[in-house]
Amino acid sequence: MKFFRIDLLTLLISLFILNSCKNQDTVGFTLGTKGNISGSLVDTATIFTKTTTDDSVVTSGIAKCPLGYINDPIFGSTQSDLITDLNLPGNSASSGNVAYTLPAGTITIDSAVLILKYTQGFYGDSSAHGTSKYVLNVYQLNQRQASGGIYYSNTPWTHQSTLLGSTSLLNHTFAPRPNTKVVIDSAVSGKVAVPDTVAPQIRIPISPTFLNNELFYASSAQLASNLIFQNSVKGLYITVDKTQSTGTGGTMMVTGADSLAIYIRAASGTVIDTEIVYLPTVQHASYIHSVRSTVFQNAITNKTSVTDSTVYLQGLTGSRVKISFPYLDSLFSNRNVGGVNNVIINRAELVVTMKPVSGDIPGYLVPLPRLSLYELDIAHQRIQIPDAYSLSTEAGVAAFGGFYSIYGKTPNTYHFLVTEYIQNRITNKLIDYGTYLAPIDTTNLTSLDITPSAQVGARTIAGGGYVNALPKSNPQTYSMRLNVIYTKIKQ
Repeated sequence: MKFFRIDLLTLLISLFILNSCKNQDTVGFTLGTKGNISGSLVDTATIFTKTTTDDSVVTSGIAKCPLGYINDPIFGSTQSDLITDLNLPGNSASSGNVAYTLPAGTITIDSAVLILKYTQGFYGDSSAHGTSKYVLNVYQLNQRQASGGIYYSNTPWTHQSTLLGSTSLLNHTFAPRPNTKVVIDSAVSGKVAVPDTVAPQIRIPISPTFLNNELFYASSAQLASNLIFQNSVKGLYITVDKTQSTGTGGTMMVTGADSLAIYIRAASGTVIDTEIVYLPTVQHASYIHSVRSTVFQNAITNKTSVTDSTVYLQGLTGSRVKISFPYLDSLFSNRNVGGVNNVIINRAELVVTMKPVSGDIPGYLVPLPRLSLYELDIAHQRIQIPDAYSLSTEAGVAAFGGFYSIYGKTPNTYHFLVTEYIQNRITNKLIDYGTYLAPIDTTNLTSLDITPSAQVGARTIAGGGYVNALPKSNPQTYSMRLNVIYTKIKQ
């Protein structure tokens, strides 16, 4: 009974204190009848926005390698080329320097294909009935990748002029099919080839002459050492042939070159054996280069205006948007004599709205499915904002937001929960060294990526910063908004 009386007394004292306040809303926040937060709403915060270039990113060894060419009517053209090594059969990332013994008999190459396996993330025109058709060409690199080398998205590569292979040798052009399995003829030792269904992939025919010179007719020293073989072959450079491809184009995502499959016949007297010799690939990287349109370039280099009414976000390490809230202190201090320390932010939400543009824009150039929001620390290194850090679970990431939505009361928008970020800003617990919106890949659903991404090819055109000083006649329909529900505390 003693503990029961103490608890009852505590409850009565708490009720007495709360009842003594003149206005319940001035204590903190309460839940209304429908679970809504009570408090005052402010949606006129001034926001400055500027489109800036994104940083380059390491592309060596990434899980999704961009490959393609897209000519965007707003952003300009972006090309992604794939660089890969080539190894003797039996070699892998952990196998060491494995030698190769040729099959017995006289070897004849029936065909050879470089296999590129699709992964999710294609962006552009992939319609079988669309105007975009693709041709991929393969060349020999002038310099091989260093073992364990680190290469960036803007690292240039050069190649020889001799064409080693091309998809045009099969059916001239193709439309990407990242979700369609492929039926091939698999060679079975001593038997006729049989049909086999394999994962979605691109198969590029490769010249038998190149493989005879580098493998089947090569010196014994070259076949005894994978390092010598690599130094001779250098590696492969895969790129879109812009002269034969048509339409707006697109960016495919592949897992790097899987292997080079060589279908051979080995004849020993009257016995003819068939088999597939695989040259595995271990290292790969993507080289991304672009030619910006005048509109996009002007948006990046514009230094005259304080804020832009239109901002541009482009994947493949193209661009990001710097955002700032220059008058947060005065915005809230003017609403309360007690100053910003007497303000509790119940909920703050940043709303980014896609902005329509004039012109003939293909419907498949859809907005980025997800955006990232992060800040810089005192050393100008990227870090998560407090709300993203405290919600680093799958459910939390969904609550934090950043996903593009075409539904709800505000369609075609991205929403970010920034409650803790704004609270820390107005109380000066957080100094703004730079806050950015940027493209992000959608495959990671358990945390918020803040590094530049070469693994997403989409783009978004959005409304820029809201400036409260603009005339009321300006509808600012697509302006970026900060909606804040706050409570004033009376002392």
